[in-house]
Amino acid sequence: MNQHEKLNYVEFVASDIPATKAFFERAFGWSFVDYGPEYTSFSNQGLDGGFFKGDSSSKQSSGGALVVFYSDDIDATMEKVKAANGAITQDIFEFPGGKRFHFEEPSGNEFAVWAEL
Repeated sequence: MNQHEKLNYVEFVASDIPATKAFFERAFGWSFVDYGPEYTSFSNQGLDGGFFKGDSSSKQSSGGALVVFYSDDIDATMEKVKAANGAITQDIFEFPGGKRFHFEEPSGNEFAVWAEL
């Protein structure tokens, strides 16, 4: 549901849209709607968004926003990310109130997954 002045949509660059789509389909069960060969969108994932064709990627270390998934079973989610060809960039670590890991999808965008302790 669209809400006035609330976050509604996020866009990411992807150098390899087919590989990025395949990763999110396999790891998280996402589905996509293509708008030509250079844009695809997703919805019903907590925040709607899309991927557009480009040569850069978003990483927290270079000032990109870190989008974080929640998981009831962080170990199982990490295994799904690995099985879908995601690269674990930071193994599971604890922080006050939870634990998380970071990964990159095939186009190099960094995401994280967190769980409560």
